[in-house]
This record gives sequence, structure tokens and C-alpha cells, in this order.
Amino acid sequence: MKIVLITGANRSIGLETTKQLSKKGLFVYLGTRDLEKGKAVVKELNENGYENIKAIEIDVTKPDSILAAKNTIENEQGKLDILINNAGISGELPQSALNTAVKDIQNVFDTNFFGVISVTQAFIELLKKSDSPIISNITSGLGSLTLHSDPNWKYYNFKATSYVTSKAALNAYTITLSFELKDLGFKVNAIDPGYTATDFNHHSGPGTVESAAAFVIKHTLTDENGPTGKFFSNDIEDETEVSPW
Repeated sequence: MKIVLITGANRSIGLETTKQLSKKGLFVYLGTRDLEKGKAVVKELNENGYENIKAIEIDVTKPDSILAAKNTIENEQGKLDILINNAGISGELPQSALNTAVKDIQNVFDTNFFGVISVTQAFIELLKKSDSPIISNITSGLGSLTLHSDPNWKYYNFKATSYVTSKAALNAYTITLSFELKDLGFKVNAIDPGYTATDFNHHSGPGTVESAAAFVIKHTLTDENGPTGKFFSNDIEDETEVSPW
């Protein structure tokens, strides 16, 4: 059975991804900052027929929390097959390039960028024990420098300094990480679930969590011939869905 860890999985896209992976027969660690809330979510999922899900406490901004989660999974499973770095925050809006306080930008980076690096580095040895290790970094089309430079892009006018730059940095990290792991059988990709109606954006997005989660899973559960070092967006309307960096 494949073992999966999803950070920030107690609600929205992370929760729906957990549900869909459970139905596909994978064992999912539902990452949550509040363990009691996570356990309550898992209890409800179990009552609705979802199996092989366990809440695990992990705050991606706290090294001790990350290490404790890593030790738990190592003791219980001995390996990790799939890491989905899903935890993320938007920060307070609006976010001006000139007026947003540095500490506010750093706060967003701590979760969206440094948190991903901290979790990845902590779990890399467990991932190396998998026959087909996968790392999916959940990003946003708003992290695309190419699209943000195109005045005809539908989201061109949304320039949120903290969030946009944190996701651009995450995309760059994905490129360097995939390159470093390319000879070890890893599949490392950046996946944008699209503009989805969630608590994250006050349910303003046109997409559903079901569609978003299905897209994440589509580009996570790839075979040995699957791509690595790519950026896939659910907002790109073509057959490949490959987004420009």
C-alpha cells in the first residue's frame, strides 16, 4: 500500500485530496497543525466510509513538529511514497510591493516556501526508501513569471507581493529539487489546482475542490515514465495543461 503525507489536509483541497486518495486504496496521513481537529475530521471521514486515513500533527513552520511527524511515519511505516506539500497561506490582502511590511512577506514565505523546503528535507530519506518516490508541490498559476508579464492574461492585474513571490520561489525550488533528484527515480512537479472556491479565497473561485483534488492526483499518481520538473495548471485549457514558468 502506498503511503502518502499531505500537509494542510484538514480542509479544502487538501481534505478532498485525502478523500479521493483513500478511495483509491492509498494510506494517507492527514497533516494538520491542530491534532484534535484533525482527529475529529478523520472520525467523520471514517463514519462516511473513508478508510486508511490517520491525522498527524505537523506545522510546517516549526522544525520540532516536522521532525516529530517524520519520526512517527518512520516508526509506523518505515517509508514514505508520496509527499504532497499542500499547506499554504495567502497573507493579508492587499499586498503592495512598496508598502507591505517585510515581516508580513516573511510570514507568508515561512509557510509557502521555507515550510516546503523544511518538510522535504526532513522526509527525503523516507522517500528514498520508496520504489517510486513522488513529491508534489502545490502551487498557483499566480507564481508564473511568464503569465504575470502578459497583459492579456486573465489574472494579470492581481499582483499580491507576498503570495505571488512565495509561489514563484516555490516553483523555482521545484525546478532545482527535481534536477537534484532526477537520477534517483523521483517525480517532482509543481501542481496548480486552479482558482478554486475554498475558505482560502472566501469561496470566490470558479473551480470545485473535487476538480482541484482530481487534478492534483492526476499529476501526482504518475508511472515511472511520468514527467518530472514540470508545472501543471488546472487553469490552462489545453491537452497538456503544462504551465509556463
